[in-house]
Parts: sequence; C-alpha cells; structure tokens
Amino acid sequence: MLYIVGTPIGNLKDITLRAIETLKNADVIACEDTRHSLALLNAYDIKKPLVSYHKFNEKESGEKLVERLKRGENVALITDAGMPLVSDPGGVLVKLLIENDLEYTVVPGPSACISALALGGLEGDRFTFLGFLPEKKGEREKFLAKYKELDTTLVFYVAPHDLKDTVRALYAALGERKAVAVKEITKLHERRTEFFLSQGFPEEAKGEYVLLVSGAEEKENALNALSEREHIEYYKAQGLSTMDALKAVAKDRKVSKSSLYKYTLEE
Repeated sequence: MLYIVGTPIGNLKDITLRAIETLKNADVIACEDTRHSLALLNAYDIKKPLVSYHKFNEKESGEKLVERLKRGENVALITDAGMPLVSDPGGVLVKLLIENDLEYTVVPGPSACISALALGGLEGDRFTFLGFLPEKKGEREKFLAKYKELDTTLVFYVAPHDLKDTVRALYAALGERKAVAVKEITKLHERRTEFFLSQGFPEEAKGEYVLLVSGAEEKENALNALSEREHIEYYKAQGLSTMDALKAVAKDRKVSKSSLYKYTLEE
C-alpha cells in the first residue's frame, strides 16, 4: 500500500497521530528532500530507509516505488511540507499506481491553502486554488484571463523572490482587488499583510507566502444606465405588469419599490 502522508507546514507539532504511526510502520519513506525531512522524522524518532522522490525524478523514482509495492512493501510518500500532489510531487506516482492497479490511500494533514484562508479575512466559503503561476509572461496572462470573472477568492502559492512581480502581474490581469499575503504559517514569524493590488506588495518579501485575492465584483446591471422611467418601460415592453416591472427595477437598482412608484404616474 502507498500512503500519501500530509506533514506539518511549519510547526513540527502539527502532525497527526495517524501520520506518525504510518511513517513508523512504512518499509520505506519517499521524500521530496531527504535532508529536509530528517528534521521531522528525527523529532518523532522515526528510523526508516529514505528514498528521493522529487519533480525532477518522478517517473524514474516512481517506477522503482511501484516495484517495491508489487513486492508487498508499504511505502509512505511525503513532501517538504503539506500534502503531496498539491503543488508538490506525487501526481506521476499516483498515475503509475492506477495503471498498475495498486492500492493507495491518504493520511490527511495540514494545508497551507486552507490555513491561509482561515487567517486571511477574505471570503472562505468559496475559493479557487490556483497554486503557482506560470513563469512565462504570455502563459501567465493567458492563465489569469480564464479566472478574471470568477467571484470567488483566488488562492496562489508564491515564492518570496516572485511576490512583487506576481502582484504586479495580477493587477495588470485582474484590475484593482483587495489582497492578503500570509507568510510563515504556524511558525514564529507568522504574518498577515493586507493591501490593494494597485499598491504593490508594501513590505520586503521574506518567507513562503500564500497570496489571497478577492474575487471579481458583480458587474453593474447595464439597464441601470437607463433613467428610472425608461427602466420601468423596458420591463413593461417585455410583457410585465406595472407592479412586476417595478419589482424588477427595484431589484436591479437595489432600491425600494415604493421609491420608484412616482415614475409610473402620468405627467
């Protein structure tokens, strides 16, 4: 069995009992960076063989892990922080398992995306996770154009050296939006910084960031450009009664129906 194990995103105490148990019972642990993972494993006295599994050797290392699984070994897959496969290596391996009809499961753990939404103060009921933006300008612009009209909070992962350029690119593609950058989640220097995209990121960028950007605002109803009387007559021309037309106009303009009644009186 392959176990996809979520690990702490900062504070080493943010690990589940099941994750510790799974790692201790695994025959081998596949790590994004074996040296980085040793700090976590040593903290919980987990002594297991480690193999390197990262984005540059996913297919080759994945095939070796598949052979181990076929021999009946239990393999735990972890990354440097958070959930494998979510903007981290693991997708190639899971596809190999599906192709070979091998079993796998998940041991849930912390998520930088969800944690940032909890800290950010923007809408968290509906959001769109977009991960890291494409590096090339043309690809980035094309990518962002697909999400410009979404009214959900947009969530990005951003490296510190890319943060200011990313904010400028988002402003160019999306226009003015409120943004919140959350860094060092669960760590000593955890910080939330709120700003508008037009301002640019207002601080020196240090640490790993999750960037939250507010969704697109609802576009003003084009009929509101008409005068109140013209607006009412428009709906009446569509076959609505005077009272139903008043209700429709009141809803469009976000005003009371009674405030519009005078526009139905004969001059």
